[in-house]
Amino acid sequence: MKNRNRIAPFLCAAWGSLALCASAAEAVGPCAYVDPFIGTAGTGHTFPSACVPFGLVQAGPDTGNGDWAHCSGYSYEDKSIYGFSQTHLNGTGALDLGDVRILPFTAESVPESVPYDKASERAKPGFYAVTLAGGTKVEASATERCAIYRISYPKGAKSRLLVDPRWCITRRKPASDCFRSVDVAPDGRTGVSGKVVVNNWVERTYAFKMEFSRPFLSEKDLVFDFGASSGEPLMVKVALSALGGVSDAARNLAAEIPGWDLDRVAAAADAKWSKMLSCVAVEGSDDQKRNFYTSLYHLFIQPNNISDFGQAPYYSTFSTWDTYRAAHPLYTILVPEKAAEFVDSMLEQGRRTGHLPIWTLWGRDNQCMIGTHSIPVIVDWFLKENPVNPDKREFWLSAYAQVKETLTKRHEGRHKERWDLLDRHGYYPYDVIRSESVSRTLECAYDDWCAAQMAAKLGHEEDARFFRRRSETWRNVFDPSLGLMRSKDSKGNWRDPFDPSAVGWGKGFDFTEGNSYQYTWHVMQNPDGLVAAMGGREAFVKRLDWLFERPEEMKGELADVTGLIGQYVHGNEPSHHVIYFYTLVGERDKAARRVRDVFDRFYLPKPDGLCGNDDCGQMSAWYVFSALGFYPFNPCGGTYVLGAPQIPKATIELAGGKALTVVARNLSAENKYVKTVAFNGRPLDKTIEHADLMSGGELVFEMTNAARR
Repeated sequence: MKNRNRIAPFLCAAWGSLALCASAAEAVGPCAYVDPFIGTAGTGHTFPSACVPFGLVQAGPDTGNGDWAHCSGYSYEDKSIYGFSQTHLNGTGALDLGDVRILPFTAESVPESVPYDKASERAKPGFYAVTLAGGTKVEASATERCAIYRISYPKGAKSRLLVDPRWCITRRKPASDCFRSVDVAPDGRTGVSGKVVVNNWVERTYAFKMEFSRPFLSEKDLVFDFGASSGEPLMVKVALSALGGVSDAARNLAAEIPGWDLDRVAAAADAKWSKMLSCVAVEGSDDQKRNFYTSLYHLFIQPNNISDFGQAPYYSTFSTWDTYRAAHPLYTILVPEKAAEFVDSMLEQGRRTGHLPIWTLWGRDNQCMIGTHSIPVIVDWFLKENPVNPDKREFWLSAYAQVKETLTKRHEGRHKERWDLLDRHGYYPYDVIRSESVSRTLECAYDDWCAAQMAAKLGHEEDARFFRRRSETWRNVFDPSLGLMRSKDSKGNWRDPFDPSAVGWGKGFDFTEGNSYQYTWHVMQNPDGLVAAMGGREAFVKRLDWLFERPEEMKGELADVTGLIGQYVHGNEPSHHVIYFYTLVGERDKAARRVRDVFDRFYLPKPDGLCGNDDCGQMSAWYVFSALGFYPFNPCGGTYVLGAPQIPKATIELAGGKALTVVARNLSAENKYVKTVAFNGRPLDKTIEHADLMSGGELVFEMTNAARR
C-alpha cells in the first residue's frame, strides 16, 4: 500500500492532460512501470512512439535519419524533431519504415526540423507527447492500424502541417532514392490519401488515409495551412493498409477511430497494454518492476499484424536470427495463442515465397541474416503442442514438408544458402563461401537438428537421420588444437593465419557479428558433445572461465558487438545462452554470479540502460527469462536450464485458470547464489520442462550468500 500511495500522484501528474490516472489503484498497474525511453540512447535503438501490442502502427517522433544511430528513427540525445511518422522498428540494427511523416510548424516556410523542449516529452504505453519550440504541443496515440494526433498550436500563431509521404528511415541518402512511386493527393478539404511503393530494406507497398478535424484553407505540395490558431487543437487521424489500397485504409480508420477523441483512444491502448502486461504479476523494487515490465512491453511490440481490419491475422517483423533464441520461447509461455498465430504466419509466408522466413518485414524477406530460424520457432511450437491429435497431423505434415524443402532445395533469390556445398564438404568452405562461413555452418546445423526432431516425431526416420547427421557439422569447423571454431577451405585446410579475436560481418569475415571466441559455444543442440570435444568437464569449465576473463578487446570494429564481459558479448545474440553452460556442467554458482553481473551492468532503467540493440524483443526476453530463474538454452523443444532468479516473486497466468508462481526466498544483493530449487516440492538440479511449467504450481529457489565449495 505504501508504494501505491507514493507513486500514484507522481504518475498522474506525469501524463499531463491525459485523464488516465483516475485512481491510485489504476496507477500501480503494470503500465505505470513501463518506461518507453529505456534503450532510446546508446545502442538500444528503441523508440517512445505510441502503439498497441503487436500493432502495425507506432506513431511518434523521428529525430534523425540515415545512420546506424537512428535505426528506430529516434535517439534520446537529439535536440530536434524532423516530424512524426507512423511506423518504427524496435531495437533493430538496420533502418526502415518511418511512413507518412507529419510536421506541424508555425513559420513561413517548412523547417527541416524543429527543436523541442526535452522536459516536456512524455511517453507511456499507447501515448506520446512533446512541446516543440515555439509552443506547439503534439500528442499521439494509436490503435492497431491507425494513429491520432492532437496538435495544439499557440493561440494566434499560423497553423501549418507538412504531410510527407517521401520520408523514410533509410539506409540510403537521399531518402527520395527509396521510392518507386508515390501517388498522393488531398481528399477534398479535410484530408489526404494515397499509395506508396518503397524500396529500402525490402520493397513494399502501403496505402494510407488521413483526415483533419477541420478544413484547410490552402494547400501546396502537401503543405496544409489552417490559418491562425484559435486555441482549438487540430486533430489528425491516419490509417495504414500494409496489403490493400486506400479504401482498405479508410475502412481501417472507420472501424478503429470513428471519432476524434484522443483520450479515449489512449485509454483503450492503455487497457490493451495493461491486459497484455498483466500476464505476469511481479513483486520487487520499483526499479525491478520498471525493468521487468519495460522488457515485456518491448517483447510485445512485435511481431506486427499487417492484415487489414476484419481479416485473419498475418504477422511480419520476424527477426528470427535474434528472436528464436528466447523471444519466441517466451511467447509460448506468456501468450501461447499468439505463438500459434506467429507460426501460422510463418507457414503462410513460406507458401507465398516458396521458403520459410529468415528476416521478414511487411511480408517480405530481406534475408539479411544467416540460417532459417523460423524453423526452430515452428518446430518448437510443434513439439510443445504435442501433435497426437489426429486432426492436426495433416497440418503438421504440410508444415514439415515446408521445413524439409527449405533446408534441402535452393530457392531463387536466396543468396546465402548452398546446400550442395554443405552436403559435399560437411561445412561451408571459406574460399567458396566468402562471408560468414563458420557462423553459417553452425547456424544451419542447429536448424537441421530442429528438423530432425520434427521428422522423427512424424515418422520420417530417413529424413531424421539425414538431418541429425547434418546437425553435427559443427564438429568439422571445431579445431581441437585450439579449442575454438575455425574456418576451413574446400581442401580441408584450416585458415592460416587465424585470429580468433577478429570481429566483423560480411565479405572477408568467417563469423556473423562476432568472432571465434563468441561463436565457439554455438552448439545448443549438443552441449555434451561440445564438452567432450573440449576435453571433458574440467577442461570445458576452464575454457568457459577463460572466455569471461579475457581482455575486453576486439580486432576490428562492429557496432553490434557491445556489452562485453571478457569475450562474452551480451549486446548481441550468439552469446545469450553461454552463461547457462555453467549450470549444465555443474557450476550453478558461476552461472548465478554471471547472471547478476549482466543484470547490474547491462539492464538499467534509463535511456542508455541497454548494452545493445533490443532486436525486436530478444534482449528483453533474455532479461525476463533470467529474472525468473530459467532460460531456453536450447530454444527448441521446451527444456529450460536453471539459473538464478533476480526478482523475489512472479506469478504467470496460464491457460485454464492455472498459474505458475516463481519464488526466490531470501533474495538480496548479497544472496545471489542458489542453495536449492524445487518445483511443487520436487527437488530440481539443472533443468525444468515446459510441460511442467505449463501445468502450474510453485517453482521455489532458496537463495544464499555463500557459493558452494
